[in-house]
Amino acid sequence: MNHHEVRKEILSLVKEYYKDKFAPEPFVPGKSLVRYAGRVFDEKELVNLVDSSLDFWLTAGQHAEAFENEFADFLGVEDCILVNSGSSANLVAMSALTSPKLGDRQLKPGDEVITVASGFPTTVAPIVQNGLIPAFIDVALETYNAIPELIEKAVSKKTKAIFMAHTLGNPFDLRVVMDIARKYDLWVVEDNCDALGSEYDGKYTGAFGDLATFSFYPAHHITMGEGGAVVTSNPELARIARSFRDWGRDCYCAAGEDNTCGIRFTQQFGKLPVGYDHKFVYSHIGYNLKATDMQAAVGRAQLKKLPGFIRKRRENFQLLYDGLSRHEGRLILPKAAEHSKPSWFGFLITVGKGEAFSRTELSRYLNDNNIHTRNLFAGNLLRQPAFMNISHRVVGNLTNTDYIMNNTVFIGVYPGLGAEEISYVVDKMDSFLEKAPVKQQHYAGAKEA
Repeated sequence: MNHHEVRKEILSLVKEYYKDKFAPEPFVPGKSLVRYAGRVFDEKELVNLVDSSLDFWLTAGQHAEAFENEFADFLGVEDCILVNSGSSANLVAMSALTSPKLGDRQLKPGDEVITVASGFPTTVAPIVQNGLIPAFIDVALETYNAIPELIEKAVSKKTKAIFMAHTLGNPFDLRVVMDIARKYDLWVVEDNCDALGSEYDGKYTGAFGDLATFSFYPAHHITMGEGGAVVTSNPELARIARSFRDWGRDCYCAAGEDNTCGIRFTQQFGKLPVGYDHKFVYSHIGYNLKATDMQAAVGRAQLKKLPGFIRKRRENFQLLYDGLSRHEGRLILPKAAEHSKPSWFGFLITVGKGEAFSRTELSRYLNDNNIHTRNLFAGNLLRQPAFMNISHRVVGNLTNTDYIMNNTVFIGVYPGLGAEEISYVVDKMDSFLEKAPVKQQHYAGAKEA
């Protein structure tokens, strides 16, 4: 057989391998794990991965370029920059705003960025890593996003940007954020790593801000294993973001291409000699944060499944909400933000004020019954060892952030869960709450714990 025939045979065998290796197992209540997240894939991802590997193109190539175009089309934005993780996407996005190419709007050390302390550390870490000052505001219970009326109160003469995540798929108040950004000429970066497919005012989140970020880690809405993306509809920001991703180089030629601009050897930069090869001119202190073509090949297969994944996440969320709504009061259940249609990452549960049981007791009980739980990531970042001594400003207090740190947990809604698993979770929650002692005082409002 020639190599074309061998390749066809290999891919045929890959399909057979998938059917045998990854055959689904029936759910057995109490024995099967109810995961908080996980990969959902079929033979198409495996075939794409192996097919790409046979080309032995080990860096970003045709699949990476195709994924960038397809992902941007899905979101309705102009540009997508593929990177190796969602955390790298956050680093690239925030670093891009420090570029001297932005003139008067360049972020400089000491400038402030409005954000929240309740969330994942790599939303805030790039602010600190770039010498900027995070200005923290509290979040509302039920939505777990920034309290809208605190956002404008946080604006100071040093404020240059707003950078926040749509918490577990629930959009923050984009109407308020975008109005404030326009009023004070602020950059907006949406951390959309947990919210791919969420909608606000009928438009996908990630398409509102100047920049937005995504993660393709296995726990997220689609996966490449590792992987992430920065998206924008601003061509200047797109070029700057690519520069930071690609070693800080000034050249924008794609891999394997030369002299796209037609003036490779005729320009002068910095104190370099006139005509210095543009491929080796560096305009930023950058990184190498590219993904591989094999990862992108997997991502392309996942992207085709995304609409179905989104529907399933919403269905599972609603099943959990309907099943647990009888306990509202004892539990604080999540609520979709006004004007939004979330693509939920998980189902957040907060122990009601005054309850005699703790979040730890609930988590231990669920995990003992093979139901995975996760805290809302770092809790209050300012209480984490790495962030305790950073330069920062707090506007008002972080009362709800601390309450979430002590009382909140989330469980899964990912597409690998079906009605059987959700019903089992609801039954176990019922059993726990039937036995848990009750106190008189209950949670009574969304804005203060």
